[in-house]
Amino acid sequence: MQFGVSFLPDCREEWKSAAEYYSDALALCTLAESAGFASAKMTEHYLTDYGGYCPSPLNFLSAVAARTTRMRLITGCVLPAFHHPVQLAAEAAMVDAISGGRLEVGFARAYLPQEFETFGVSLDESTDRYRETIRAVLRLWTEERIDEETPYFSYRQATGRPSPVQRPHPPVWGAASMTPGSFQWLGANGFGLLMTPSLNPAARMRPLVDLYRDAAAAAGHTPRIATSLPLVLAETDGEAERLADRHIARYLEVWTEAVESWNGRESGDYRGYGDFGRKLAGVTPAYIRDINGAIVGSPTTAAERILRLARDFGGVDQILWQVDIGAMPLAQARRSIEMFRVAVVPLLREKLAALRSGARTQAASAG
Repeated sequence: MQFGVSFLPDCREEWKSAAEYYSDALALCTLAESAGFASAKMTEHYLTDYGGYCPSPLNFLSAVAARTTRMRLITGCVLPAFHHPVQLAAEAAMVDAISGGRLEVGFARAYLPQEFETFGVSLDESTDRYRETIRAVLRLWTEERIDEETPYFSYRQATGRPSPVQRPHPPVWGAASMTPGSFQWLGANGFGLLMTPSLNPAARMRPLVDLYRDAAAAAGHTPRIATSLPLVLAETDGEAERLADRHIARYLEVWTEAVESWNGRESGDYRGYGDFGRKLAGVTPAYIRDINGAIVGSPTTAAERILRLARDFGGVDQILWQVDIGAMPLAQARRSIEMFRVAVVPLLREKLAALRSGARTQAASAG
């Protein structure tokens, strides 16, 4: 299991200016690499305090590339519905070149009606536009002189430049949260699965994850699973919970405002989203902690919760920590990274070794 840092700028200007936010996030990426973290991920959103500080994950990751040497750089995610595939393929390949082949491209459908309205894109075409754009980007990374004719874009004899450093192309991920078809489609195409279990316990999401695994196996692909969630560590559970609850409440506040644009709406591409705002309004920080939607506590508690999370999902390849949840001050976010490195990782290794030893003993006894 690998670990990384994840950013979704849930930040009001009165909490942190954009300049301060970027400075803190870049400092955390540098610290995370020195602490042995494998990756950094940034999410694309617009217009609101929920993600609005990052309209361009690729731009942010280019700055991370300049400050790091080993860390993988993940868009988590770019929103193809709002980009032309030629633009998206070229800009991603540019960051892959700048970073020396460290880019991994995560795509998401987008789901906020205000963003779709602003860009003049229909919610009801989001699934087809998402899949067509990803397909076209992959062609632009791997083929020459391409023709495309779709309801969303068309071009003739297009050759993507620059070419990506990684061959045949950077690793591809896709986000999925509630729609079974999304999990199956990602698995069948051999893409990695990105999840954020903010509202649903991992055990409840397990059937969807199994759909992904089954679809990948049936198509001859190796599944890759990553999940992102907040990490708040302190010396005691009580201290960590008090700190986390304040900042998770901020996160819920700006997220609830962003999904208000769903009020009174329905879309065939987003079944069940019409009452998103109402559902989210009743969520509390304690609920997020209780379902393991955030890892909060002392190092011992954190290690136990991480192992439970991995077990409930049936295993994960990578966990990406949102250490700056709710515009967390830089000093506390740094503290969580350092405590994770110094105290949690050794406990995880110890517990995993004990589990493996117990499994071997059980197998020997059964034999």
